[in-house]
Amino acid sequence: MKIRLVLIGLTAACAPLIPEPPRGGPAQAAQPTAAAATATAAVQPVPYEDQSFEGWKQGFLARHGGANRAAFERELAGLSPDPSVIRLDGNQPEFSRPVGAYVQNAVSAQRIAEGRDRLMSAPVAAEQRYGVPREILVGIWAQESAFGQVQGDHDVIRSLATLAHDGRRRDWAEEQLKEALTIIVEGRAPRSRLKGSWAGAMGQSQFMPDNYRRLAVDGDGDGVVDIWNSPADAMSAANLLNNAGWKRDQRWHYEVTLPRGFDYALAEGERQPWSYWAQRGVVLSRGGAPSTAEQAEGATILLPQGANGPAFLALPNHYIIRRYNNSVAYALAIGMTADGIAGRPGLVAAWPDEAPLSRDQRLGAQRALAAAGFDPGGVDGIVGSGTRRALRGWQQANGLTPDGHLTAALADRLIAEQR
Repeated sequence: MKIRLVLIGLTAACAPLIPEPPRGGPAQAAQPTAAAATATAAVQPVPYEDQSFEGWKQGFLARHGGANRAAFERELAGLSPDPSVIRLDGNQPEFSRPVGAYVQNAVSAQRIAEGRDRLMSAPVAAEQRYGVPREILVGIWAQESAFGQVQGDHDVIRSLATLAHDGRRRDWAEEQLKEALTIIVEGRAPRSRLKGSWAGAMGQSQFMPDNYRRLAVDGDGDGVVDIWNSPADAMSAANLLNNAGWKRDQRWHYEVTLPRGFDYALAEGERQPWSYWAQRGVVLSRGGAPSTAEQAEGATILLPQGANGPAFLALPNHYIIRRYNNSVAYALAIGMTADGIAGRPGLVAAWPDEAPLSRDQRLGAQRALAAAGFDPGGVDGIVGSGTRRALRGWQQANGLTPDGHLTAALADRLIAEQR
């Protein structure tokens, strides 16, 4: 089979959500070098503070157009912001719904059954070449586009321009927009094909433009990299995960049972070998032990719904999945779908039944944490690793179990105490 690799590189989060801003966690978006930042600053005739769309557009062209400025300008002509993109950006389900509700919806018996059917016909070459199990790839395929059936119909150029103009993640969105426009200029795909999610992710595997240019491969050997119509090409997800450091023949997690008196402040902290956790009384919920190779890896304890929900030993491959989408809920959904497809048993512990967090609760809790001296890493309504870390500090200071889990009741308490 012919495999054509595009220039290989890696950046974080090629999925339909905007990844949480870098806060020192394991999966971050690539940042520009100091030299690049200096060069960018030198060609910025329109101030960033100018929030008019036209003002932003002219600034973008000055910063990123270069030799392609005229071509970029033609593609951006007549464009206006898409209000639905901003609305969707503020209500990403991976960060607003309880993790258990998100996972149970994603890991349905119907999806697992269809995944098993797809597994029988899924291209095996990607698994053989990159070492990523087919059930993981099929899980991503299911979650990202329902096996190609729901790829999104947003104009990728307009979506990314909207996000860049909005400014929450301007540098990231502008870089993705530049990559999307370059796809057109280079003739890799016409503008009409660049349809996808509200966040700019494209095709059956929902690749962001930068990863399409660098990591998408011609899986079916027809000389075209078509992640929209070719399942074999969509399996380029294996190349992305491999380049992120996928560990062959290792699991992504184990469900664990924590002992009475466990120090919940250790959760989502520094990665440690299995011996460290075993010495603290952690056991696999279904017995046994990780493989020899897995025991040597650094792993963390995850508490997606706090001390009252399931606990997981997150191995390196968990964080590799999050290079696709930097969300604990997303990684759990992919991993548990893959487990179901592979015939592994489900969870021992049950998910707590909790109300979702409103955007006002998420923003209010972050503001309250910051005001109390516990930096969440930004007030953006996204309950990511920075918010969970800040919440653990606040919980410890207030004599609460420091599990870093923000419930609606806890958010309301935080907000009330800061009034």
